[in-house]
Amino acid sequence: MGRHSLSRERRRSPAVLAAVLAPAAVFFAVAGDVGPRGARVVDQGDGPCCLEIVAATAPAVVSRMPGSEAGIGLGGGQFAAASRWRVDTRSRALPSGVAPEQGLQVKTILVARSISALFPEIHEIGGVRADALRWHPNGLALDVMIPDPGSADGIALGNQIVGYVLLNASRFGIQDVIWRGVYYTPEGARSTGADHYDHVHITTTGGGYPTGEEIYLR
Repeated sequence: MGRHSLSRERRRSPAVLAAVLAPAAVFFAVAGDVGPRGARVVDQGDGPCCLEIVAATAPAVVSRMPGSEAGIGLGGGQFAAASRWRVDTRSRALPSGVAPEQGLQVKTILVARSISALFPEIHEIGGVRADALRWHPNGLALDVMIPDPGSADGIALGNQIVGYVLLNASRFGIQDVIWRGVYYTPEGARSTGADHYDHVHITTTGGGYPTGEEIYLR
């Protein structure tokens, strides 16, 4: 191979490597369970419906150097081969709601954002605060404040939120809900002395503290 050919190969190599390494960077940025810097998807729905991997044999990129040949690329068993990712989480992503999220765990944040998205009548949700019990201080509990809680509309709204949370108990990691003297769990309900007539108290199993790279999905 002549000097001119080698020179052309050297000039092409950075562009070729960039063309492959850039998609690989996107791969790690969105695939939280396969990349060290990926997003952690906290999904209320039935599985990651909007993440699609189409597997294929990964091409190797060969950089030719004088007297040697080095293969660089997605092959060699370094990580799972993929020819295409379709990431369509934007339409399902839940924005921050009315609850202050500092100190909340991921399942608690998912509940708070979901309630804010579905019930715009709610203007205040309490989260972390000092308490003799560990739920609020540890980011495991929410107080969903009900507007005009003694009215027929207020009671109906509280009932709707209780029903919604319990319907999604496994997805939300619900431990219990308290509203108007009734203690609800995914297994059933019983009367209790705890009043909670002006807010719906929700306790989750937590799921750990966020890293800042979570994506909360509807």
